[in-house]
This record gives sequence, C-alpha cells and structure tokens, in this order.
Amino acid sequence: MIREAVRDHLVDVHEAYLKVATFFCLATAKEVNLDVSPRGGPPGFVHVLDRQTIAFADWPGNNRIASLRNLQGDARVGMLFLFPGFDAFMRINGHADISIDPNLLASLAENGRTPKTATVVTVNEVLFHCGKAANRAKLWEPGSRIEAGQVPSVGKVISALADVGGMDVAQMDAHYAHAVKHDLY
Repeated sequence: MIREAVRDHLVDVHEAYLKVATFFCLATAKEVNLDVSPRGGPPGFVHVLDRQTIAFADWPGNNRIASLRNLQGDARVGMLFLFPGFDAFMRINGHADISIDPNLLASLAENGRTPKTATVVTVNEVLFHCGKAANRAKLWEPGSRIEAGQVPSVGKVISALADVGGMDVAQMDAHYAHAVKHDLY
C-alpha cells in the first residue's frame, strides 16, 4: 500500500510531518564519495517554500562540510526523516542548491542566530517507509538505549583515531559533552 503513495511533490500530509520534524539524515554524493550526515533542529526546522521546494539552515557540525562540498559537484540528495516514537519514516529525494539569499537565511534563523548558508531542495520524490526496521531494532523503547561505558566514549574514540596533542580522554569527553549541548549555532 505504501508503494503506491510515492509523489513527486509535497501534499498536506507531508507538510504536517515536516511541521513536527526534528531530525533527518542527509545523503549526498560526489564521484566515488558518499556522505550521510545527521541534521536536527526544533520542530519545523525544515521549511516548506512551496509544494516542490524545501529549505533548511546549514548549522555547524563536525566541520567536515562534506555535504556542502559534495553538492558543488553532484546536486542529488536523499533525506530520511525519523520521528521519535512513531513507527514510520518519511523520505525525500531531490536535487539541492546552496543559498546565501539574505531573506531566506533570515527566515531560517534559530535562537537569534542567522545561518551563513541554507540548503534548498527541489523535491523529485517523497514517500513513507514502514516502521518494521524501527520495531526490529526496538528503536523507541527505553531499554534499547546504550548505557555509558557500554562502548568507548567519544574521548576514547578521538584518542584512538586522531593525534590530539596531549589532551587526555577525560578532557576530550568533557569538551565534547559541553560542545554537543551548547555550541549548537
């Protein structure tokens, strides 16, 4: 039944989901490189400009800017929206451009901050996925949360994979714990 519900533009039900969306993963490509990056914000942070076009702010992340670099050579994007507690996902496929239009950027401001750039997506395909994968993973169940210490901390990962010039794991963990909650814009 869901297979027949693929559209090449947004309709009211898609817009209703975008108004409450707080998280999606953005897939981009360039030559042989692929990237999937998380994106998040307050409900409705992905703005519907019209039935064929959506936009979202490009806020700082891990500073790799892989998505922006990829879009310079290949405009194709895929967006997979997750809705915590809901057993369905929404996917938007399309083509994207990077915008520095001041009016658009002003409309995407959050917490008193205006983004430097925005991604504008022309929708080619929008569809819903069933929630079987979420149920198999028990994704929304509290018992599925990974407890601290079950896997290496971010500081341990950085220490193992990067030259951090003498910072110890506890310092890196403390820096990350602060940055991930407070350095959002």
